[in-house]
Order: sequence, then C-alpha cells, then structure tokens
Amino acid sequence: MGSLETERTTTGWAARDPSGVLSPYTYTLRSTGPEDVFVKVMCCGICHTDLHQAKNDLGMSNYPMVPGHEVVGEVLEVGSDVSKFRVGDIVGVGCIVGCCRNCRPCDSDNEQYCLKKIWSYNDVYTDGKPTQGGFAGSMVVDQKFVVNIPEGMAPEQVAPLLCAGVTVYSPLNHFGLMGSGLRGGILGLGGVGHMGVKIAKAMGHHVTVISSSDKKKVEALEHLGADDYLVSSDAEGMQKAADSLDYIIDTVPVFHPLEPYLSLLKLDGKLILTGVINTPLQFVTPMVMLGESISLTLNPYIDASLLAALSITGSFIGSMKETEEMLNFCKEKNLTSMIEVVKMDYINTAMERLEKNDVRYRFVVDVAGSKLDQ
Repeated sequence: MGSLETERTTTGWAARDPSGVLSPYTYTLRSTGPEDVFVKVMCCGICHTDLHQAKNDLGMSNYPMVPGHEVVGEVLEVGSDVSKFRVGDIVGVGCIVGCCRNCRPCDSDNEQYCLKKIWSYNDVYTDGKPTQGGFAGSMVVDQKFVVNIPEGMAPEQVAPLLCAGVTVYSPLNHFGLMGSGLRGGILGLGGVGHMGVKIAKAMGHHVTVISSSDKKKVEALEHLGADDYLVSSDAEGMQKAADSLDYIIDTVPVFHPLEPYLSLLKLDGKLILTGVINTPLQFVTPMVMLGESISLTLNPYIDASLLAALSITGSFIGSMKETEEMLNFCKEKNLTSMIEVVKMDYINTAMERLEKNDVRYRFVVDVAGSKLDQ
C-alpha cells in the first residue's frame, strides 16, 4: 500500500463557460486520505448529463468543470485503510463520490438519494476542493464509491454501464420488476434506452421500444432484440398497444409530453422517469428522481382517473450495491453496450453529435490513449 498524503496534479478537459467547449486544464487533485484510491483513468463514457452540465442547462454549473462520470481505470495506489482494492485492479467510478453515511438513504444502501451526496464533478468535496470528473488522466476517490470491474469485461464496454446500465437496472430492482414474463416499454433509444432493452430482455421481459419515428426500428428489433416497436405519433398503433405494459422506463432527456404513454400501461403500471430535463413536463423530473416532495400539476387534457390506477415515478442512477449487482448481472448474461470509441481531441465534436442524437449508442473516450495536454 502506498502513501497518499501528497497532492498530485492531473490534466483533464474542462468547460470554462456555458458554451460547453472543452479544452485542456491542469489542476490539483483533492487532498487524499487513508480510505482513498488513486485511479489512472483508462476510459470514460459521455452521458447526456455531461452535455447539460457543461452548457449550464440546469443553471447550476461551476467552471472550470471537467465532466465525466462513467469512469473505468486502474488502481495505482491505495490508502492505508483501503480493504476492497489492490494496486492493479480495474475499477469503476460513477456519478457519486461522497455522502453523509448516517441518513436514512445511506443506512438503507440508497446513498444516491442522500441530501448531502457529492457529485463526481461540479461539486465541492468535504475538504473544500471542487470535484472533477473522468475526462482526465487520474482521480482520487473514496473506496466506498469505487467498484471492481468483473474479470474479462472490456473497460470501454463497461464504462456506459456505470451510468446508463445502472439507471435502468435500479428501478427494475427497486420496484420489483425483475421477474420474467413482464411486459415493459423503453421510451427513447439512446445510451440509456439501448441498455434498457438489453437488460430487460436478459431478465426475460417482453420489450417494446417506443420512439418518435421509425428510424431506429430495424436496430431495435434486429440488433438489440426488442420484441415490438411503437412510433408515438402512430395513433392506430398506440391504440392497439393500450393497456399492454407493466412498466415504461422513460429515458428521454428533453421535453416531451407524458400523456400519450399513460394509456399504454396496465392497471398499477409504472411510468418511470430517468431522463434529466431542465423544463417542466407536468413537473420537474429531477425533483421526483432525487426523492424530493412535489406538487403535481395535471395537464387539463389528461384523464385524472388514469392516475388513480397508474404511478408516475422517478429513479436516479443506482446505489453502489446495485452497481455491483448490475455489473455481475451483465457479466453473467454477457451484456455489452454499443459504443463508439473516440480520442479526447474529438470530445467537442462528440458532444455536438450527442446533442443531435448522432451516436449509436454511447461515446466512450479512450483517455489513456489520448494526449491530454494538446
């Protein structure tokens, strides 16, 4: 075990303003302690939330900001009290790097709902230093928020699972929807949605992809293995599918109406919101996803009687325990993400393409293979 008492510097790619343009930025890593792990970043997925944060779409961005929360790396050094990891381990880091450890969510292994949680980036650590993410050469992370990557899983394939994968796995687990034979809908076929299809199918569900056009129909049915495909503007098709789904996982990260999808649900069906959206649907989704109380304002065109038999709920990433379970599930079922690997100097183009939904289905940055200071 090595000593982590000295501060280190690393180079990442940071946004400096709401333009969201990233460029090289060298900074000092936060002070480290006996339970910390020093990780050399190998690769990092690009999530739509990175785009929101870099451009201050949520009105809470602090600059300079190094995004990235789907991090896979190699352990180079561990603190004296680290028991879970050894030098040379391949590990993952997701959206959260800190929590209070003594509230109800923390005590029940749901630390992602802790009101004092610390984000992987765009936050302040307990020592007062800003947190920075995985679009960088290295990170220092408390061992509680690091997970082992199962042997044999390719790092670049694992990276999107640390957000996209667990974002789907967690609500299926939390709401008791993991049994075979269920009929589920996946609304939106992007980074989270494509993993939703794969994970739900591996659980033995009949899966319907719901999209705004038929552009991804062949991919959904033939490449991802979905059972059915619905175009939301096809009134006849939507009518035929009414009262057919046990749940819908809504992964769409931009404004869209909810009411067309409520009729697809069976009695006691659940519409589960997972996309971070900065404008109201009928309510602001992060408020539900993060477990805060809200006042639900109904659209006058929604039949209120529907809501007596259905649930509109939210889910936010997943716990560390669920992340470990999800990785083992994906290893057992041989599930991988569909990715496009890019170098760091392509990051701004990748972000532009992501905003246009021009990726199948997740960009992953080859950090270790990139020149970070150019």
